[in-house]
Amino acid sequence: MYAIVRAGGRQEKVSVGDTILINSIKGEAGDSVDLQPILLVDGSSVTSDADKLAKASVKAEVVGAAKGPKITIVKYKNKTGYRKRQGHRQPLTQLKITDIKA
Repeated sequence: MYAIVRAGGRQEKVSVGDTILINSIKGEAGDSVDLQPILLVDGSSVTSDADKLAKASVKAEVVGAAKGPKITIVKYKNKTGYRKRQGHRQPLTQLKITDIKA
């Protein structure tokens, strides 16, 4: 059984035991998080009905915080001597899927 869930502004395909990285959410390691399912697949049956999905739940546990890859931003203007360098690492949260109930 697997589910497509909305997590951190994106859609992720998850099954029990999977570990995913999403945009940072509030919570510390060990906290429980409920994710909103968009689609449930159990063998040959596919559930996409909004009423049935409202009863379904996907539970995850916060494993910890992480950071994304380093992104370098360089701004340059010709003939003026203007140069600017900046870096960014997106804060992420690592989740482990613990339970999927249909």
